[in-house]
Amino acid sequence: MKAFVVDKYNKKGILRLAEMPEPELGDNDVLVEIHAAGVNLLDSKIKTGEFKPILPYRPPFILGHDVAGKVIRVGSKVRKFKSGDEVYARPRDGRIGTFAEFIAIDEADVALKPKNLSMEEAASIPLVGLTAWQTLIERAGLKKGQKVFIQAGSGGVGTFAIQLAKHLGATIATTAGAASADLVRDLGADVVVDYRKDDFEKALSGYDVVLNSQDAKTLEKSLNVLKPGGKLISISGPPDPEFAREKGLNLVLRLILRLLSRGIRAKARRRGVRFSFLFMEAQGDQLGKITALIESGAIRPVVDRVFPFEATNEALAYVESGRAKGKVVIKVR
Repeated sequence: MKAFVVDKYNKKGILRLAEMPEPELGDNDVLVEIHAAGVNLLDSKIKTGEFKPILPYRPPFILGHDVAGKVIRVGSKVRKFKSGDEVYARPRDGRIGTFAEFIAIDEADVALKPKNLSMEEAASIPLVGLTAWQTLIERAGLKKGQKVFIQAGSGGVGTFAIQLAKHLGATIATTAGAASADLVRDLGADVVVDYRKDDFEKALSGYDVVLNSQDAKTLEKSLNVLKPGGKLISISGPPDPEFAREKGLNLVLRLILRLLSRGIRAKARRRGVRFSFLFMEAQGDQLGKITALIESGAIRPVVDRVFPFEATNEALAYVESGRAKGKVVIKVR
């Protein structure tokens, strides 16, 4: 099969289009004929080696974390899916590889594709949808009437998280440029701060939850918009000791992550708020709940551009540029 692979960790290197063996099918796996694949900033970070200490892959390996396609074969113990089912997924860490024609995925990571979405639209959902779900519902416990600040509202996670928070009945603030203000308001944002002109830390206060997706400076400023008892949840780092324990990292890595996050954890404690790092996990059951929200009309995909499979490197470069509104998708089939 054709696939785009990482030959070595490299900040400036590109993916190589290669012939790779068709994936082996385990007893609990479904073999998916890939129709479309979402592109994420995580793909770039994996490619450059930024996540190598906690997500080690041995080159050459196939990149890609989002998939929509059709089941063509199932393992002997699979009960939820059958050949012909249209599905989507974010394959678990260690088993990524959606920039390809086929992929084998554990059935626990898979959900039926929303009936009202195209393959390209469906492929835009899993990683950002699960990130928003696990941040706002699982970690934050966001409730009706609470206030949440979702950074970078026009990005992949932001466009989904705003809609999910609105569905939950929260009041939502976000940051966006003037060109994206109408988009994020249409998705459900109540307060839009123009990050080019205004300082969100001065414009916002008394928030229950912050979803941080930006740099260390923005993370620290986010502490000031929370009320006592509020929660600062970062999906961009730094990883904290709890994450290190959950991942079963070795003692050296645990110590490094403790040191990296010590400053922000201490500042959060002094302000009476809680900091935590969230790294999204594959979860087919949660994705099934997201499917129901999409089919009900509560959430819609926001797709910026669809690239042909041959232009996968161009798609990744576009994501790295930071210009995309919503998600970027590769049409494989």
